[in-house]
Amino acid sequence: MTVPTFADVMWSAQRVLRPLLGMPNAQHSMTDFTAVTYREGCHQLTYLAPKQQELCARSERVLPSVGHGARMGIDECQYQFRMSRWNCTTFGNTTSVFGGVLAAKSREAAYVYAISAAGVAYAITRACSRGDLTDCSCDNRVRTRKPKGNWQWGGCSEDIHFGEKFSREFVDVKESRDTGEGLMNLHNNEAGRRSIRSLMQRVCKCHGMSGSCSVRVCWRKLPQFRQVGDSLAARFEGASHVKVVEKKRRRIKKLRAVSRDLKQPNKTDLVYLEESPDYCERNET
Repeated sequence: MTVPTFADVMWSAQRVLRPLLGMPNAQHSMTDFTAVTYREGCHQLTYLAPKQQELCARSERVLPSVGHGARMGIDECQYQFRMSRWNCTTFGNTTSVFGGVLAAKSREAAYVYAISAAGVAYAITRACSRGDLTDCSCDNRVRTRKPKGNWQWGGCSEDIHFGEKFSREFVDVKESRDTGEGLMNLHNNEAGRRSIRSLMQRVCKCHGMSGSCSVRVCWRKLPQFRQVGDSLAARFEGASHVKVVEKKRRRIKKLRAVSRDLKQPNKTDLVYLEESPDYCERNET
C-alpha cells in the first residue's frame, strides 16, 4: 500500500473537507458546526497522522489555511515550470496528485516539497497576522531588538517563526530520518521554509506633524509568494545531487554530495537523490 505524500494529503483535505470547513462550493458553513463537532471531525480523518489531527483540532481555520498554502504551492510550481518539459502537472483523479514524479526522488520532487512546505508556512503566518487563528498573532519579539537608525519597531510584524514551526510540525510528521527519501524530503521542506525567512521585508511608515516624519515606525512583512517561488526556482537549477552516508559510531544517516569534488549542500539548497527522468518519453509506470 502506497503511503500518501504530504501533497496528496493536502489535496485530499481541500476536496474531502469542503462541507466541513466551509470552503468554496461547500454545502455547509462553519456556523453549522460547533467546536466540539469540529474537533471530533478532525480526529476522524484517518488519512491525517495523529499530530496532524491534533493541529487540525486547534481551530476550524487551521485546515482551510493549510489547504490554501498547499494550493499556493501548486499554483506557484505550475507558474515556475510553465515553459518546461515537466510543468508541475497535477492529476485530480488519481491516488497521487503529481503522478509518478515524486517517486523519482529527483530535483523536480525537491522543488515540489520545498514550495509546498513554504506555502503552508506562508499561509499560516498570514492567517496569524489577520487574526484567523487563536494560537498566534503578531511577532512581538522584533520589538526587543534595538533598531539601527532613526526609526522604531511598531505595527504588526508577521510571525514567520510561528508559521515555520507549524509547517514543520504538520508537514514533516510523516517523514523518517531513517530513509534516504525521508532525509531528502525533510531537507527540502526546511529549505522551502527558510526561503521565506530570508526574504522577509521591513516596511516603514512616517508619523509627525505636517508630514515631517519625525518618527518612522517599522514592522516585518511577508514577501510576495512569487519571490519565494523565484528563489526556489533558482535553487532548483543549482540543486545538489546527494547520497546517504551513515556515521558508523552513532549510526546516524546524513546526506552528502555524491562526490567530494562537489560543494556540500547547506540548509537552503535543494537536494535530490536520483537524476530526473526524460519527460519527453512516455513512462508506462
